[in-house]
Amino acid sequence: MPVGHDAHRWSTLPSQRTLVVAARTVTSTVRALETLPTILRDDSRVTVVFAYDPTSAFNAGVLDLLRDTGCRVMPWEQLGHIAPDLILSASENIDVPEGDCPVLVLPHGVGFQKLVPDSRSPQHRLSGAVRDSLLESGRAWLAVSHPAQEEQLLATHPKVAGRTLLVGDPCFDELVGSRPHREKYREALGVAEHQRLVMVSSTWGPTSLLASHPELLPRLLAQLPCDEYRVGAIVHPNVWSAHGAWQIRTLQAAALDAGLLLMPTVHAWRPALVAADVVIGDHGSVTLYGASAGTPVLLAAFGHDAVPGTAVHRLAAVAPRLDASKDLLQQVEDVAREHTSQRYAAVAKDAFADPGHALARLRAVVYRLLKLPEPGSPSPSSLALSIPDPPAWSVTSWRVTTGVAGDGAEPTVTVRRFPAAVSAHDAAVPGCPVSFSHLACTDDERDHRLAESASVLIRRHPAATSIEAMRWIGDTLTRLPGSLLAASAVRGGCCLVGFRDGRTVEVSATGPAMDPGLPAAVVYGCLRAGIALDDTLVTLRIGDMREEDVILRLRPARPTG
Repeated sequence: MPVGHDAHRWSTLPSQRTLVVAARTVTSTVRALETLPTILRDDSRVTVVFAYDPTSAFNAGVLDLLRDTGCRVMPWEQLGHIAPDLILSASENIDVPEGDCPVLVLPHGVGFQKLVPDSRSPQHRLSGAVRDSLLESGRAWLAVSHPAQEEQLLATHPKVAGRTLLVGDPCFDELVGSRPHREKYREALGVAEHQRLVMVSSTWGPTSLLASHPELLPRLLAQLPCDEYRVGAIVHPNVWSAHGAWQIRTLQAAALDAGLLLMPTVHAWRPALVAADVVIGDHGSVTLYGASAGTPVLLAAFGHDAVPGTAVHRLAAVAPRLDASKDLLQQVEDVAREHTSQRYAAVAKDAFADPGHALARLRAVVYRLLKLPEPGSPSPSSLALSIPDPPAWSVTSWRVTTGVAGDGAEPTVTVRRFPAAVSAHDAAVPGCPVSFSHLACTDDERDHRLAESASVLIRRHPAATSIEAMRWIGDTLTRLPGSLLAASAVRGGCCLVGFRDGRTVEVSATGPAMDPGLPAAVVYGCLRAGIALDDTLVTLRIGDMREEDVILRLRPARPTG
């Protein structure tokens, strides 16, 4: 242990000061991990040790996080036997041992906006507010992101007078500063250029979005066409800690099978929020971050535990509400179309003072409390957020609607696909004058009932040659006699769609190769509408995206290779 009695005998790295980070919950620990590496970069004068406080109801995951990050951890009890130069915490609810070192408390969200259960009594308390006993000791310092937060604290906790430090919000600065990298985040998450990413954010507790609308995620996936939309979820770390990853994934199993981007609890939610086109949220900080950064917002829940007069309450006064009982697709389209970049500018101004300078101010505060001169290196600035790993697996079955317009040589087929895993939440889909529906599955669909019921079967990976594709089509239709069509892309070229009567249609298009499920849906729609498939030009329209229309040529296949 690099602290404590006789520690100098075992240390390799020289240091003049010891900074102890109180690690009590995943949320508060992550805040320290996100800021300290930049603030203390290349400075051998400061040793950092993490003290694990196990007293929180949300302590699950803290030790795993610290170990995965490579942090040196000591038990909380040892803190009373050493003499640190500064204790830093993003959790206000810690029992600091007696001593004279300062205690810097960082916010773990945006300000003081929520009433939470008090672990020491049956009452509720203001989240983020330090106990009077620590304030009376003269050791506590509270970092705030806006002067209004000091005024709010003074009204309820007068002993905070003179103990606040206007720092700003490093997390908000990172979100805004990472906007130029938005396309990289979207690509990493598997969001196509023409798709909208709808990110659902839920805080914790009985008034949260997840508690108020537990079926919202599968309903969104069932009603937002998957070729036009991706759906993700940012769930507060306290939910993961209290209920466990297994429970959350079990409850959202259908949504995960339908392609839900369920973001990991640490770090990845920030680039996902930057990548979002629409945020559906509640009174949690993530919703406020998204709105303040300029993203359209729909409020699906807003709890009585949100504190009046705060920035999140001002957001609630201007943000449109989601009616979970009505057409979700229409509400998402409306909020995206009607949004303006300055809609929440006043809300952001009330939450974040002088954005862009939080890390520099925080470094100055940390070194002043450590009684060390700041390093001679330039003041730190926010780095672009890291590229996230894709948190979803592939969809393997769809409910497909094809609308056919025109009966000549060049019909238009409109295709909309919805994951079959959430078909229990189906809604009426606006279609064309001639509309058909069918079930399509890939060859790696694990639910044999779906595969045996599918009208269209799709090979996940392209065949090397058209002969290989035709062989797969014949074998698949023989193995699954309930199917009408089977489709396989051919590497570097077209898509072959085979019928049960032995005919095979070649579908080719200009431009990049597409998911074989789309040309298969076009062939299915033409077949049901009685349109000839002999050298026919078809316009493929994906939902309402008129600018994405593609011309396909359908003609009898000629085996090659």
